[in-house]
Amino acid sequence: MSENNYYNPRKILTWAEEDRPREKLLLKGRAALSDAELIAILIGSGTVKLSAVDVAKGIMNSASNNINDLAKQSIKDLMKNKGVGEAKAITIIAALELGRRRQDIAHDKRRKITGSMDVYAEMKPHLLDLPHEEFWIVLLSRANEVIRSLQISIGGVTGTVADTKMIFKLAIENLASSIILVHNHPSGQLVPSKADLDLTRNIVEAGHILDIPVLDHMIFTDHGFYSFVDSGDM
Repeated sequence: MSENNYYNPRKILTWAEEDRPREKLLLKGRAALSDAELIAILIGSGTVKLSAVDVAKGIMNSASNNINDLAKQSIKDLMKNKGVGEAKAITIIAALELGRRRQDIAHDKRRKITGSMDVYAEMKPHLLDLPHEEFWIVLLSRANEVIRSLQISIGGVTGTVADTKMIFKLAIENLASSIILVHNHPSGQLVPSKADLDLTRNIVEAGHILDIPVLDHMIFTDHGFYSFVDSGDM
């Protein structure tokens, strides 16, 4: 084998040491690496024609170079990229899930809800990046501290249902003094539908009867939220 055939500029081992992702992390720290370089470390290898970094750049390009968009991709989506098989796709999904769970742990300490921004922060670990709608409730103590956040239902891309009886059954079982309703709109639409308004009115009325007030209903999107209370709808 000639020297020209042996040398392949696509292979990371032929690069200057400071340009290899693993070595770069050791020399310069994790913050010095691009998203693609971090993914290259995860997947470990590329193909005959593509380095791990090339494959990782393709992965990032498929997500518009946005980690939040990447987190929305499924294993099948990731496998559409050149050089990505099932094992590499699973590794990426697992790493993104670990990052999400780290946020959950950071929220373990009892939090106090003082306004809609607190509700949005509370729900980010649960609703960020979802491609479908989900309906959740945040259960609060008398001091407005979060007891638990619970999923009520999972729907499709354009809607989900919420059972009023189930909502207040869970509130009573967890000794909640009040609740907050939250559902997400994967489309990013921040205007409530007539169904959203009717549902909110019905649940609020049930809360009055049971002496478990509904403090707010939030429409959650990846880029912002709509608070029924802030907007004067409650």
